[in-house]
Amino acid sequence: MSIEKLVPKVPRGLVVVITGHGKGKTTTALGITVRACGHGMRICIIQFMKGDLYSGEWDGVKKMNCDIELHATGKGFCGIQGNPYPFSEHRRNAQDAIALAREKMSSGLYDLIILDEINNALHLRLVDLEQVLALIQDKPPLLHLVLTGRDAHAKVIEMADTVSEVVEIKHAYRKGIEPERSPFLRFQLGFLDRQRNFALYFCGSKRSMNHPAVRC
Repeated sequence: MSIEKLVPKVPRGLVVVITGHGKGKTTTALGITVRACGHGMRICIIQFMKGDLYSGEWDGVKKMNCDIELHATGKGFCGIQGNPYPFSEHRRNAQDAIALAREKMSSGLYDLIILDEINNALHLRLVDLEQVLALIQDKPPLLHLVLTGRDAHAKVIEMADTVSEVVEIKHAYRKGIEPERSPFLRFQLGFLDRQRNFALYFCGSKRSMNHPAVRC
């Protein structure tokens, strides 16, 4: 028997990044949540971009017999045509979410904290790189921290313990099939998905400077 097997392992919390342009990043975080719930962990979820329109994906989680806290702080996806909120309000909400994340992290009340779409918020300049890196740096040793969203920053990836990239190979939407959720929301969610992709393509680039549909 090797000496490594005789030495007890010291528990530690991990930093997990789920990024990429494929569908399934928040769904992966949902799976992590279910697994943590099964282990009796205390969980806090903070959604940086998604507001009430998007919170249905967590309805099942909220109904589980687990210690789960969910905060939907966003105003929708910044910069999309039809989003009535200016960049300043999106950034203010994202800054509130950063402050909330720091408060929850330092409370000692949680085993797992999920920062949903924080990578998008950073890419769209709603939060600063230094703020995100400080969250990772100041994470309590036993806390698991999950950061989701496309376009994860290279320095965030460098600081993470585990990084998964969700790659789109095929998507039903590209065949004209709208998301199946409820008859009332099918068109609305399909429209929002298209506009979100539009915003993420334009925001943070020179293309956004003179484009009338982009507010970032």
